[in-house]
Amino acid sequence: MSHTARTRRAGWSAGRAATSQGVLIAARLVQGIGGAFLFPAVLALIATSFEGKARIRAFGMWGMAGSLGLAAGAFFGGVLTDLASWRWVFFINIPFALIVLIPAPKVLRPDPKTGASGGFDLPGAVLATVGISAIVFGLVTGPEDGWTHPTPLTPLTSLIAGALLLVAFFVTEAKTRDPLMALRLLKNRPLVVAMAVVFIFQTGLSGGYYVFTTYIQPVLGYTPLQAGLAFLPLTLVSMIGAGKLAPKFMERFGMRGTLSTGMIVNGAGIALTAAVMTTGGSFYAMLPGSVLWGLGGGLVFVSVFASAGSGVDLTEQGVAGAMASTAQQVGGAVGLAALVAVANSTFTGTYIDAAKEDVVSGLRMAGIAGGVLLILGGLLALALKKQPPTAEPAADPEPETAGVR
Repeated sequence: MSHTARTRRAGWSAGRAATSQGVLIAARLVQGIGGAFLFPAVLALIATSFEGKARIRAFGMWGMAGSLGLAAGAFFGGVLTDLASWRWVFFINIPFALIVLIPAPKVLRPDPKTGASGGFDLPGAVLATVGISAIVFGLVTGPEDGWTHPTPLTPLTSLIAGALLLVAFFVTEAKTRDPLMALRLLKNRPLVVAMAVVFIFQTGLSGGYYVFTTYIQPVLGYTPLQAGLAFLPLTLVSMIGAGKLAPKFMERFGMRGTLSTGMIVNGAGIALTAAVMTTGGSFYAMLPGSVLWGLGGGLVFVSVFASAGSGVDLTEQGVAGAMASTAQQVGGAVGLAALVAVANSTFTGTYIDAAKEDVVSGLRMAGIAGGVLLILGGLLALALKKQPPTAEPAADPEPETAGVR
């Protein structure tokens, strides 16, 4: 994972030094490449290093760490932006990357040899990236510019081109020797259901964050620091959901029950948070919805990725994790674009020029739509096979099998 950490660190460094939009976008691209390597690697490490209840607890700790990072990012991002500059949001990540990078080679055992050829599916990577980008571009520009307005490519043409490129991607994956996505894994029911659910989850989550942030800053007039503090209850409750409740729920109700419950609670929380938004509203009116939002999100974040790896061979846990995380990121991009279009449908121009009543009306519609979608995703999670309670392995893994030495 050292190369991954270096890649992300390079992205953060370039982001801080950005002097134009192009440099900033390029830096975020490098950072995203590092994240694309890191996320499935961590999932594979957990799945292959622990068994039974120990694996569930490990996923819970991973989810809690992610929620802690989100809480810290929201708070310190506001502090740094208020007191220094937005550039420090990138710079502050570098010391944390170094803290992980330095001990990693000594703590983590080397990956076992799998006999794979080690080839890279460049055509598949290009087709998937360009295809998804074209769809997101069409969804972002269509509602504002018109579906047939050339910008320079019409949004409708962009959507069609993106869909065709994704079809070409699947054709390529079926024929290539070293596919980016092993299509035979799509026969694994838990993985396919988890990919669909996490796509919906990230759609609602990204939309919810957008609605919440847009409401408390342009509408209520919060400063960056105040906005960061407003996120703390949500993220801290999510830590409880991921670290404490999710392992207990998964042990007692299985992954299907935990995932379905988490999606429904998360959706209800986002919808309730949006429903109480008014031009003269307050943070405290949104607090009950935020609590439900965080608890449900913690349950989902742990159980959905645990579900993705169930039934997949240990040697392919990284591939399964990558497929699930890809569905998550695509859901975030496509879903956010769609929900932003809903939020902006009630006014023309910018938030500064629009009447607050129209802005709030659009945000409320988008938040409730995202919440309803998440509840439907909770029903979809019931397509997972019901599993018996998790059995405790005969003995806890020794340090060597737990991935340390």
